[in-house]
This record gives sequence, structure tokens and C-alpha cells, in this order.
Amino acid sequence: MDLHGLLESTITGLGYEFVDLEVSQRGKFLRLFIDKPTGISVDDCAFVSDHLSRLLAVEMDYDYDRLEVSSPGLDRVLKKEADFVRFCGERAQIKLRMPLSGRKNYAGVLVDVKNGVLELDVDGVPLSLNIADIDKARLIPNI
Repeated sequence: MDLHGLLESTITGLGYEFVDLEVSQRGKFLRLFIDKPTGISVDDCAFVSDHLSRLLAVEMDYDYDRLEVSSPGLDRVLKKEADFVRFCGERAQIKLRMPLSGRKNYAGVLVDVKNGVLELDVDGVPLSLNIADIDKARLIPNI
């Protein structure tokens, strides 16, 4: 099993949602983002970090300098189709891999997701985007 797969299955097994993984170019720094319906506390991050430290040392013999476990934050990244479904009704910033109508960047309300297609309301104008064409997506916090 690869690093990403092992971390995802372990974090899910601990009762958390695996949101994202960032690995430095040399693989020496790992930053994981976890979530759960009631939110993430410092104790949650410490618990997962301790568990993963042992897992990486024993099961993978993975050499790293630093492991950081964090909440995804208010501007959480959206990666999976389930993320877009979960946050329907929220505002998001979307960056496409290739331009659509001369633009790569859109901000709007997540309206619906069906069969891999995201319906986005951009200032009252409906826009259909294939999730596979999205390079990056983040929630826009309501502040």
C-alpha cells in the first residue's frame, strides 16, 4: 500500500475524515488535514499524530523529519465529489485546469453535484463544471 492509501485507511479507521496530504519535495515533511462532523480539536490532532508516528516508523519504516496534523480550516480544500456534495449551499473558489469561456477562476455557490458535474451559481449565472476538470477548489469562509 502506498503512503497516501495507508494514511487514508488509518485515519478513516480512527474515525476521522482524511481531507488532504501535502508532502515536501524530498518527502521529509508531511502535513495531513483531518476532519470530523463536530470539528477538530488540538487533542484530535495530537492523538492522530501520535498514532501515525508509530505507524510510519513500524509499518512503513518511512523516514521523515516532521509530521504535522491539522484541521482543514475554514477555507478547506474540496477534492472529492463527496466534498462538493457535503458543502452544497456554500461559496467556493474554483480553479480549472483549462480555461472555460476564457477563464480559469470562478467563485460562486455550490448548487448541486450529479454524475461528476458540479453546478455552480456565479453571481446568478448557472455554470456546469466537470469535477475532473477542477485543478483546485476551496471553500470561501463566511466571515
